[in-house]
Amino acid sequence: MARVLVAALVAMVFAILGGPTFIAFLRRNEFGQHIRKEGPERHAFKQGTPTMGGLLIIAAATIAFLPLSDYTLPALTIFGAAFACGAIGFLDDFIKLRHKRSLGLSGRWKMLLLLGITVAVGYAAHHQHLSHDVYVPVANFAIPLGPFWYVLLFLIIGGAVNGVNLTDGLDGLGAGTSIIALATFTAMAVTIFIRSGTTAHGRIENRLDVAFIGAALIGGAVGFLWFNAFPAEVIMGDTSAMALGGAIAAMAIFLKVELLLLFVGGIFLIEALSVMLQVLTFKLYGKRIFLMAPLHHHFEMKAWSETKIMVRFWILTALSCAAGFALFYKYFLQFREHS
Repeated sequence: MARVLVAALVAMVFAILGGPTFIAFLRRNEFGQHIRKEGPERHAFKQGTPTMGGLLIIAAATIAFLPLSDYTLPALTIFGAAFACGAIGFLDDFIKLRHKRSLGLSGRWKMLLLLGITVAVGYAAHHQHLSHDVYVPVANFAIPLGPFWYVLLFLIIGGAVNGVNLTDGLDGLGAGTSIIALATFTAMAVTIFIRSGTTAHGRIENRLDVAFIGAALIGGAVGFLWFNAFPAEVIMGDTSAMALGGAIAAMAIFLKVELLLLFVGGIFLIEALSVMLQVLTFKLYGKRIFLMAPLHHHFEMKAWSETKIMVRFWILTALSCAAGFALFYKYFLQFREHS
């Protein structure tokens, strides 16, 4: 148990202490953010703000995780998913910087690369003998998906990665909501470990490594948030947003709480749906239902400050995650112990 706290603390301290040097490096090399012209006008002052700050989170989490890990398959897969998704984000950020534009890697290439990551995660899940059933809380039954479970994995990974990426549009918003989501899944992993005294079967129930990698990412993200709070000294970029999304998705998969991602990642789902609805209504009716999408930009256009939007979205994320954890504690634990 102590290792989980140590992982978070080590990653946070490394990120905070290493942050100024890292930001200075980004500035010297002119790794600055390019702001979309069609975005909110008041974002213009962010032009040139150092980006790819996600490298700091990944580095801090790696330093905290690798030396003390038990190297179990679930934890290594979560770490690998975060790293691989972060690599896609890094490529996207690099293309933006190289061509000095706000558009990076095409959506088609992102989906293909995410499909490759899904295959790797699915292969690891197969060797971990994870059930292909999806448990439905409240209704208290499991849906056998068979091979279609792997299709669900792609939807989970692609949805979480893109959802976090879309949410990362304001200073502190993406990092803060991701920290709350990761903390919820980490708490679930710790709870499973505590309850495993009577239900251990040599699988993930008697392992803390899932909580360990979750804590390392939380610590790195908290340290990064020190510099990312409004007005941001550094921006996450796709590097970090996609890495955190990949980790959140993989934790939901290996904790076997796939449907709870609807609650834990509720704010990411809402942000993604706002974009889809905006595009759909405009194509069908030539009208927009939001002033601007994703949703946080709609509130910006209504003259809400970035800080107000950030804090309120944090609160909504915390409430949604609390509901998810309550469902986990009441239904999922009981189902696991009797399955």
